[in-house]
Amino acid sequence: MKRRHFIRNMAYGSAAGITLGGVPLNLLAANPGLKQLAAESSNDKVLVFIQMHGGNDGLNTLIPISQYSDYYNLRPNIAIRHTGTRSYIEVDDTVDEGARIGLHPDMLSFKQMYDEGKVAIVQNVGYPDMNLSHFRGRDVVFMGGDESGEHDYHSGWMGRYLDNLYPGYPDSYPSDGMKDPIGIELSGTLSLAFHREAGIPIGLNIGSPEQFHELISSVGVNPPIQFPESHAGDELKYIMEFEKKSNQYAGRLKEVYEAVSESSVEYRNGYPYASPGRANNLASQLKLIARLLAGGVKTKIFLCRIGGFDTHGEQVDPNDSSLGMHASLLYNMSTAVQDFYSDLKSRGIDNRVLSTTFTEFGRRAYSNDSYGTDHGTATPVFVFGTQLNSGIYGVNPGLKPEDLHHGNLVYNIDYRQIYTSVIQDWFEGDNEALIKTGFTDWVDTKIPLVATTGVDSYAPGKNLTSIQLYPNPVKDMVHIQYNLEFRGEVTIHIIDSSGRKIRSLREEGRFGSNRITLNVSELKEGLYHVQMNHKGNQIHTRFLKI
Repeated sequence: MKRRHFIRNMAYGSAAGITLGGVPLNLLAANPGLKQLAAESSNDKVLVFIQMHGGNDGLNTLIPISQYSDYYNLRPNIAIRHTGTRSYIEVDDTVDEGARIGLHPDMLSFKQMYDEGKVAIVQNVGYPDMNLSHFRGRDVVFMGGDESGEHDYHSGWMGRYLDNLYPGYPDSYPSDGMKDPIGIELSGTLSLAFHREAGIPIGLNIGSPEQFHELISSVGVNPPIQFPESHAGDELKYIMEFEKKSNQYAGRLKEVYEAVSESSVEYRNGYPYASPGRANNLASQLKLIARLLAGGVKTKIFLCRIGGFDTHGEQVDPNDSSLGMHASLLYNMSTAVQDFYSDLKSRGIDNRVLSTTFTEFGRRAYSNDSYGTDHGTATPVFVFGTQLNSGIYGVNPGLKPEDLHHGNLVYNIDYRQIYTSVIQDWFEGDNEALIKTGFTDWVDTKIPLVATTGVDSYAPGKNLTSIQLYPNPVKDMVHIQYNLEFRGEVTIHIIDSSGRKIRSLREEGRFGSNRITLNVSELKEGLYHVQMNHKGNQIHTRFLKI
């Protein structure tokens, strides 16, 4: 049995555990997968991953307004209404028609954050030949790989990224310079996300900070016996090292947790409408993260999850498609994130935290007869924070029969383009950091989600003009994101490998972020250059047409 499977399946009693504030934690300190994500990060920024566990139905989360009739025909028994009471909420009526979307009516908190510039929506995210198994699908997203076999790892991309930040980990840590675990997973299991290629991740789980301190302090810090030279001996030693590292972090986490008071923000807990729902366990996880950060923990990455998205049946109430289990989950996710950022703001640390959702796969475009949806492919990703180039990235998926692949949506943005933006722009890592993380093929392909100059950092005379393209390589639609220091006319030329200008466009650009979409489906395969001219400045980039 592989070691990560051994640990995943191990009973919690065999290694000490923690639950701070009633939330189970895994401390992921010894992670060469985790360690590379902050590896090049000298800033104090934090990343929070929110797993929508089970496979979220993107089409009932973001309703495609311009294709509503096609959407309804695919799923008449679960479609969200476009008129009347509890119809969808239009996100943004200023975007191109093909990108206009409606939110599920229980995502009002999400809409409020979007209007405040705190949300970026990335449409149609996936990877080649998406795996529709829950376990394999999660592992693929965690490891930063795909189903081609070319990018298959036995560790998580977060673990690989953080691995170079703290040399000598875990034996040399905690230290005066880094007293805290590098990553914390808020759940009862230890996922692949924070595993490294070799070494000891730390997994803990108990009932309260006090019980945590008392229990862990009683654990022996040195292995009591010599271990047999066998597979069983190796695994027994592995467990004992788990416990030893747990003991080293016990007092520190208790100290951080108790350094600050409970939040002054009241997190909403539970779905308020007459429909099946569940307590909002995501709210308690995010509340704990805010308190730990306010208490001074220097952990770089948190992973939390909200479960229940595997909605094969009873996704909606048969009498009202806007209600039901999926509605309650979207409500809980949206309110928990809004309350989290309100909490962070009240503590003066909201600018330090970027959050992003992910799910192992989406759902099929067609509904089933059980008022649900089966495993599918492409799905949207949401990014939250105060330092974003907020807005909608990409366009609505094609919903006509010829646009679908075996009843599934076709992705056009690879999920690693989002992670690349996190590494380069949020943690300020360079191309070498991407290569060490295993993202060699994704250098220069990021989606410009993060406002790299800072939302409030504009100063006259500082050149903010830039241009970026995504997806890249591109098959049909290429999105051009450009930022301007001054408003004014912009000319963009598409140039082939022979130097011939084959497409040109002009528009009046505004200060800050601008975005346009071009259909390049008729272009031949090959490398193309993009030249942008603005007020005497010329900026170049390129894309690969496939």
